[in-house]
Amino acid sequence: MNAVKKLLGYVWMLLAPALICFLVYQAVGKISAASAISKANVTLQWVIILLVFTPICVGFFIFGKYASSNEYAHLPESSKEIE
Repeated sequence: MNAVKKLLGYVWMLLAPALICFLVYQAVGKISAASAISKANVTLQWVIILLVFTPICVGFFIFGKYASSNEYAHLPESSKEIE
């Protein structure tokens, strides 16, 4: 199970920047295709989308970093193990 966690950690670390690149690519495409009338609205929508999903992807990357370094190899089974 630890090998799966480690492998999925690398997947998360690769997926996070790929998602950001994909979102930026889509934003540039949609903003450039928008008409002059709706360009401000489309730009605002994509700025909000990017501002929301960027911290989420950073969290994915951090989670993947910890999973790939086996930080989750032993999870506590009771609250006594935490102390």
